[in-house]
Amino acid sequence: MARPLIGVSTYLESGARWGVWELDAALLPAGYPRLVQRAGGLAAMLPPDDPEHASAAVARLDGLVIAGGPDVEPVRYGAEPHPRTGPPGRARDAWELALIDAALAAGVPVLGICRGMQLLNVALGGTLVQHIDGHADVVGVFGSHSVKPVPGSLYADAVPEETSVPTYHHQAVDRLGEGLVASAYAGDGTVEAVELASGGWVLGVQWHPEMGEDLRVMRGLVRAAGG
Repeated sequence: MARPLIGVSTYLESGARWGVWELDAALLPAGYPRLVQRAGGLAAMLPPDDPEHASAAVARLDGLVIAGGPDVEPVRYGAEPHPRTGPPGRARDAWELALIDAALAAGVPVLGICRGMQLLNVALGGTLVQHIDGHADVVGVFGSHSVKPVPGSLYADAVPEETSVPTYHHQAVDRLGEGLVASAYAGDGTVEAVELASGGWVLGVQWHPEMGEDLRVMRGLVRAAGG
């Protein structure tokens, strides 16, 4: 049986360095494709492109992952930038929002990871808290904390127990987007997972499963993509 093809959005960075080279590069931390592969899928990178091509890209996929990355530009949800909000990645925002819209329209399963969860919320009309403390304690180092699933949710079907997860973020969901419900929380009340109340397999998680050993969330996406 063919493995489902899972597209993963990527960075597009200038001046990336490897070996003797310093060039513009489409970048994706290796944890993402490895997680897709370990969960039974085939991984394909989706670097930023013209948003008008998003529907054609999604039509070739069985599932979509919107990966972590820079802060979503606040103008996307009608806010002024907070002093701690990072510089915008406008091309990536536009491309990933178009991918999300196309996947939702086509019924393609979606998993948003960290920024990907936040962007899913924004795509559906929600807003973000632009800075919180305690979820990224050391710059460039993943931390961990526990998340508790909401019983009966899509996330709880995959991970029914409270569990410790790898985390690194300073923004979070504020007002939920249309049709989204919270499906996991941190101990401080931060929304740690969101999903569509109806309408297929669409899940966002605030943490970074690609940095851990738990395959269950990605396996859920791969199973849905293979269905």
